[in-house]
Formats: sequence, C-alpha cells, structure tokens
Amino acid sequence: MSDFSREAAWQLLNKYNKEPFHLKHAVTVEGVMKYFAEKLGFGDEAELWGLVGLLHDLDFERFPEQHCIKEQEILRENGVDERIIHAVASHGYLLTVDIAPEHTMEKVLYAADELTGLIGAVALMRPSKSVSDLELKSVKKKYKNANFAAVCSREVIERGAKMLGWELDYLIEQTILAMRSCEDAYSAV
Repeated sequence: MSDFSREAAWQLLNKYNKEPFHLKHAVTVEGVMKYFAEKLGFGDEAELWGLVGLLHDLDFERFPEQHCIKEQEILRENGVDERIIHAVASHGYLLTVDIAPEHTMEKVLYAADELTGLIGAVALMRPSKSVSDLELKSVKKKYKNANFAAVCSREVIERGAKMLGWELDYLIEQTILAMRSCEDAYSAV
C-alpha cells in the first residue's frame, strides 16, 4: 500500500465534498469497513479498509454522472494505491462501471454502502435518532417499504449479501453493529 494517510484522504475528500451529509456518510462507511475488517479476520488491514470506505464516494458530489469513474482519475493523480482505486470503483459495479468486487473488502463495501444509508434513515425516525437502540426488526420493516429511503437500492444490498454468501438479515444485523461501533465518529462530523 502507498503512504497515503487517513489525513491525506480526509483532505482529498473535503476538496471534492462540501455537503455535511456526504462527509458524514464517508466517515460512517469508513467506520463500518474497519468493523468488518476486524470481524472478518482482516484486522491487519483495517486502516486500508477504512480508507476505502472514506474515499468510496469521492467524486459523487461534484461528478454524479461520472460516479466511480472520475474518482479513479482523481485518486491516480494523487498517487493512491491501485488496490484502493479498484476497491472504491468496484462499488459502482453494474451501476456505473463494470469493475466487479473481487476481494472480501470490495464485496463488503458493495453490500454495506447503500445499507448504511437505509439504516441511518431508520435511526433518524427513532426518538433517540441513534443506532444504539436500533434492532433488526425495525430496519426490516422499513426495508420492505420501497418508498422509504428509496434512493438506497435494495437490489444492490441484496446482490452484495449474495456476493458475500450472507443472509440479508445477517448483513443488516452486522451493519447495525458496525454503525454502533463508530457512531461517535460520524455524529461528530
């Protein structure tokens, strides 16, 4: 991996993203990716997984029509390792690019990205506005309503779960736990 630090990634993210929502989402996915790295036996790569999560939507705010395409160019211009570039681009598989998620890290990003948005939306509906007391059944109830958080693609979430060989309930449950593990970080953004 290159010497691309978390601080450099944060600065680059902020160069291309100004909306607090996008920055919060990036930090959320960063934390979720680190959680899954530890959980799945890739703890020695947790920082790499976190960088992938932090940078995955680098181009979305400024270049939504070129999402997962433009970010490859930006990351290469900044000397970012090809492993990170492939990983962030692969979360647009069958949407904007034909770069398939191959590594477990890429499959987790693909599965969890949209799901964090949906879980976050469910949490905001709760009195606590937190994932700390959120349960699987609450998310599943909202998940079934296609009009709720409609921009969060259920098809992508389900395809991601299938790539990982996980039941949808397991993916949702683990992503809730992952979001709990980093709630302080993304709440601070």
